[in-house]
Amino acid sequence: MRTLSAYLTAAALLLASTGTFVPVPLAQAQAPTALRVIVNSHQDGAIAPDDQLTLREAILIVNGVLSVEQLSLTEQSQVMPISGEVSRIEFNLPAEQTTIELISLLPDLIRDGIVIDGTTQPGYGRDPVINELPTPKPVVAITPRPGVEVKRGLTITANNVTIRGLSLYGFTGDLSDPTRGEFFDLRGWETRMLNPRGLHRATATVPPADIFIAHKQPPPDITKQQPPANFAVYYPDDFPARNVVIEDNWLGFPPVLDENVRPVTPATRSAFGVSVFNGTGTTIRRNWIANHDGSGIITAVNAEQLLVTENVITGNGVAGMPDAIRLEGKVNQAKIAGNLVCGNDGSGVYLFKPEGAVAIENNLLTHNSRRLRRAAIYLMGSQHQVTGNQIRNQTGPGVVIMASPRSVGNRIQNNQFSALEGLSIDLVQLHQTQVYDYQRGDGPNPPRDSHNRRKDTANAGVNAPRFVSREFYALGTQVGSAANMALLAGAEQATAVEIFGTADPGTEVELYRTIGEDSSGYAPLAESLGTVLTDAQGKFKRVVTGLRLGDRISATATHPNDGTSEPAATAVIRSLDAQPERATSPLASVPRCVTAYVPPAPPAVEPEPPVEVPIRIQVPTRIHFALDQSFISPLTARVLDRVAEVMLKNPALVVDIEGHTDPRASDAYNLELGQRRALSARNYLIRKGIAPERMTIRSLGERQRLTQGSSRLDYARDRRVEFRFRDARGLELIVQEEDLQIER
Repeated sequence: MRTLSAYLTAAALLLASTGTFVPVPLAQAQAPTALRVIVNSHQDGAIAPDDQLTLREAILIVNGVLSVEQLSLTEQSQVMPISGEVSRIEFNLPAEQTTIELISLLPDLIRDGIVIDGTTQPGYGRDPVINELPTPKPVVAITPRPGVEVKRGLTITANNVTIRGLSLYGFTGDLSDPTRGEFFDLRGWETRMLNPRGLHRATATVPPADIFIAHKQPPPDITKQQPPANFAVYYPDDFPARNVVIEDNWLGFPPVLDENVRPVTPATRSAFGVSVFNGTGTTIRRNWIANHDGSGIITAVNAEQLLVTENVITGNGVAGMPDAIRLEGKVNQAKIAGNLVCGNDGSGVYLFKPEGAVAIENNLLTHNSRRLRRAAIYLMGSQHQVTGNQIRNQTGPGVVIMASPRSVGNRIQNNQFSALEGLSIDLVQLHQTQVYDYQRGDGPNPPRDSHNRRKDTANAGVNAPRFVSREFYALGTQVGSAANMALLAGAEQATAVEIFGTADPGTEVELYRTIGEDSSGYAPLAESLGTVLTDAQGKFKRVVTGLRLGDRISATATHPNDGTSEPAATAVIRSLDAQPERATSPLASVPRCVTAYVPPAPPAVEPEPPVEVPIRIQVPTRIHFALDQSFISPLTARVLDRVAEVMLKNPALVVDIEGHTDPRASDAYNLELGQRRALSARNYLIRKGIAPERMTIRSLGERQRLTQGSSRLDYARDRRVEFRFRDARGLELIVQEEDLQIER
């Protein structure tokens, strides 16, 4: 039956409008010697012997489905045998015709050892575009034809396939349209079937994506048994694609940046970037993945030995699954290392009921959770390692570890945290069952006082360290060489401090310098100061150098089996001489994710700096809503147009969008209503061209009323969204009430 399905697939792919082609059964197709195939046309359509060798034809050729003899002489000149076992698809498109607009799904890549290389296109540059990604921008772009729904850009079902140097965007699906009656897809990926009403259904386990990696057709093999509703059936011979490489691509947007070095949002966003549905040993490196409705990278059935490294992942999750990288299924030995993850609408890395352990190392995660306020890194499962990461400007905790499913042995060490709304590390307790607790963390845990705490808390509820005092006194300034002392002249000198405390016996205590502090006595773990082991009674002691008066410190404890604890409440470093303390504060907010690359230039005489002319711009700080409503009225839309105009002219501006209500409902209802109002304002500004990473939303419900009055006018003023601008120098903030909506 698989042979018949393959035959039908090949027949469907090779049938031309002229009817002159003879379909070649896949089972009879000759495995080609390695070929170099050059695509010279941006067109897409029926297979025909003409002067245009299309990407669709090139894929069929390297697959062994379309023979060279079936091409025209002009097309044959674009195909040549090469030594080795790797076939290559290269590009030589006309300079003004480098965007390939697809009219339907491309054939799957079914032969081992295929390289599709966009860097071969004339005009591909040598210099990087942004400092954060050391590769040039692509020239060749692949996208659906306007008005045509194509669910995937490239589908890979073979081993050792490489996709390089391309831009892919606009690949999504809208299954909500009841007018679309669909055929039974012979390739099996969607397995869509007509029902008696002419509507179609599709498996949610096979998401649309720019690049989709899975096993060869069909998943599932419906000849073995009737599939269930979600088609989640897999068999021993559904072998995952192995050792696929996705590198140096721009996914989710065309090869165009705006004046602020941000990706240009296409008319239709892709659903996901790279979907590793069923593939082992996949490498995703040096890609810019942005502007997706859902996650930039997502896994499903099997993504063991996945490597995600040196990517820039920005502005994803705008209208769906919000997390930049979402891992589920088999992910053993997966590694997320050296990536910039910035401005995404949910967590930077989100593990959902994974099978196996993941290493998350040396990433920069900043300004994430723009729409849904959750942890930068969200862990389920056991034995994960989170080390050497920088986590900044997070509207939520740093790392949250869930209690259910049971999660133990997770090591969170040597990371740097700053500007968080929550703990650096939060171990959730099982009895905290609200969605808020599971996404945002439940705050500091009390000391473990029963065996049940080991069962119902993440990392077996390993206790946070406890300092013997909230204050430690300096032993004296450090002495160095004369040169070092000269460097320290006029500055605060570092001190040595002996730190004492207790933690669970057999744990490794890591001491940290912190930055800032909340009202409960906790602060982000900004810098590791070294480790010390506890003794049999759980006591620890260490002399720490390099501290300054006024510094605050915290600590975590890592048990070899249970994993890492939450942080300790902070202690402060003081002087016996009662010298002034050194002030600490959170790091400044920097919303821009990437910076433009500037190539080295020879030394030149610096011109006189231009005289700055002070700006003075008025911008509204408030909009209003009707009773129990969150939609934008025509008057309010005009106010928001003024906000958008100011933000477009001032790209350094970022804004917190706060939703408010009047007091006439429950607190929970008003918080949800305030969230909807803030989200409506944000979505309107996005449609006006404001980048999502420049906006953060939150709801305060009825908690910050403007007055305590109870008139209709007072309530109308309460039903509002407030704009809290940051870096508002030169702006004149105005309060407007032209869109006030008083109920009758």
